[in-house]
Amino acid sequence: MNFVPFFVILPLAAAFLISLIGKKIKIAGEVASIAATLSLAALSFLVAALTTTQKVLIYNTGKWIAPAGIPMIVDGFSIFFLVIINVIAFLVAIYSVDYVKRYTDTWKFFTLFLLMVAGMNGVVISGDIFNLYVCLEIAAMAGYSLVAFDVDAQALEASFKYAVMGAVGSSFMLLGIALLYSYTSTLNMADMALSIAGKGASKIMPFVSAFFLGGFGLKAALVPFHAWLPDAHSKAPTPISAMLSGLLIKVLGVYALSRIFFNIFGMTPQVSMILIGLAVISMVVASVLAFGQTDIKRLLAYSSISQIGYIALGLGVCTPLSIMGALFHLFNHSIFKSLLFLNAGAIEQSTGTIDLRKMPGIMAISPVTGYTNIIGTMSICGIPPLGGFWSKLIIIFACIQADRPILAFIAAAVSALTLGYYFKAATPILFGSKESQGINNNIGKRISITMALPMIALAVLSIMSVLILLPYAGRSFLGDAIAVLVRGREWNSAILGAMR
Repeated sequence: MNFVPFFVILPLAAAFLISLIGKKIKIAGEVASIAATLSLAALSFLVAALTTTQKVLIYNTGKWIAPAGIPMIVDGFSIFFLVIINVIAFLVAIYSVDYVKRYTDTWKFFTLFLLMVAGMNGVVISGDIFNLYVCLEIAAMAGYSLVAFDVDAQALEASFKYAVMGAVGSSFMLLGIALLYSYTSTLNMADMALSIAGKGASKIMPFVSAFFLGGFGLKAALVPFHAWLPDAHSKAPTPISAMLSGLLIKVLGVYALSRIFFNIFGMTPQVSMILIGLAVISMVVASVLAFGQTDIKRLLAYSSISQIGYIALGLGVCTPLSIMGALFHLFNHSIFKSLLFLNAGAIEQSTGTIDLRKMPGIMAISPVTGYTNIIGTMSICGIPPLGGFWSKLIIIFACIQADRPILAFIAAAVSALTLGYYFKAATPILFGSKESQGINNNIGKRISITMALPMIALAVLSIMSVLILLPYAGRSFLGDAIAVLVRGREWNSAILGAMR
């Protein structure tokens, strides 16, 4: 159980170490970040193995007994996110070793990167709603700074927009937390859930729910709260784009929203309908907007909004099968969207552009980038037998099972739209655009091994992700996460009992 706080201690300690010695020892940032994220990835698998037998791991900070104190909790839902966060963070850290050579103060990049990882891990293991908010802000502030790391006009504008809209979302959350505290007299999430269940319906709950839907909807970039995402994700350094789309919007948005509305409030039909409405709008609007993009990273950013819509749809339908589809799609999207953003960075390094109209084609320059891009594209488009196909299919079947055929049709239609805009982009990315004909395709340079290995690893994970649907370890990993949401507020009695 004492392993739990190390998910925050390790990245914070590494970030502090880099800030002390990074300026004098140039390689310190790379070494410390890889060592820290590798340790975190290994720790997440160790804790995952422990949770299969113990179900819940709890660390009471300062040994204060619940509901006092600050508990750190790892259950099936938490470990599902911890594995995703720390494995992808490790691969992105390796990729960053060569990528950040274009900057002078690389130690600042890795310090902020580790603070983002610490914040995300803190959100996932927090058993206290105020500390969830604090960790969320740590991750978000690191994100604001990293978006502006190129320090050009467009990056600074994107960072400013992200920070302003993020502050609005954070204000909604803080107001919601304050109102909840005034109503329940506790910040412990398990105790808060039991208090709400005991007191019954109150006029304050719809008001608080609206604050949280707005705040976490903005963090998840659901339409109409999405305006910050295309600029932020496209102008950030490529490894950070992968972290933002692959992890941050899911942890700060999807995880926190799910934890609060399933485990604290209990999912109500009203919230379910609002979530479904936001999901459908996000899926359709973002897919249509993606068709007009000529910048690869901006296209991927709009695609992220659409794919988050699939996840929100699965959660909103709120059946065990739809929740399974939502979490499985979240797992897949974390992998293939991180892969596609890393591909975009490799394409830019090899060709000198990410403009589809000027693309000379990547296959002749870097086959590794080309083939991994094909795998990522096939998965996000839902081409069988890759994981993206199965997660979308489960969501569609769940909508039919819940007697919502219109939602199933919309999900299938958006998948066809996704195939359309990625197919439109695939030809210039792989073989070159018409405008680039006659240009020497051997421009640029081949990517380094530290950039190639993470892309290969993510491509392999995209192919193998379907294995978590199989019995034994895979099904336990996904099944335990589903069980936490399906049980809803009932889960909190066991949590509170274990804390005491």
